[in-house]
Amino acid sequence: MRVKFDEQLRLLNREMLEMGGMIEKAIQETIDAFFKQDVEKARQIMKDDELVDQEQKKIENMCFQLLIQQQPVARDLRTITAAMKMVTDMERIGDHAADISELTIMVAGSSGLQNGEHLKKMAAETVQMLLEAVEAYVERDIKKARRVIAHDDIVDELFVKVKADLILVMRTNSEIAEYAADLLLVNKYLERIGDHATNIAEWVIFSIDDHSGGEK
Repeated sequence: MRVKFDEQLRLLNREMLEMGGMIEKAIQETIDAFFKQDVEKARQIMKDDELVDQEQKKIENMCFQLLIQQQPVARDLRTITAAMKMVTDMERIGDHAADISELTIMVAGSSGLQNGEHLKKMAAETVQMLLEAVEAYVERDIKKARRVIAHDDIVDELFVKVKADLILVMRTNSEIAEYAADLLLVNKYLERIGDHATNIAEWVIFSIDDHSGGEK
């Protein structure tokens, strides 16, 4: 019975990595589509968000089956509970990618910023946080999870820099002020993505450390 249970846990881990990969791809393509004003790609990202939702339901079903059909010990129970919480955060990250894609469609054809490096850097940092958070779950690596949580400070610093840059643009360049305002929303969505990655890392610690408290 334990052998079967362990195999089901391995399948769960693979699905968690699959969903993490889907989210990573969504974020990267979302930012690329935004700066290139690629409406077709943005529409595809919004459509693909349904696949993320389906993957979430698949993982949740696997977790319920493990709880119902097996008799998990305390450690296993924490792992399964954390997985269910984590996919909720991942699904919300997918929603934010769709939100940014919707903005891409709205601003298509408008004048863009010449320099969006801070925002692109912020996107890259959030993707890295997400990947490491999911890896930490599968590898049961508390140190990696704590690095993800600490890494959120970098994203927060970039959030402040981007916000300051965009406010300056809005004050000094009326021609692209509206576009800059839309970028402020993108900046906020990315900051939230970092928060969700942090939540995932905190649930990793919860799943491993008996003395942890889970999500704040």
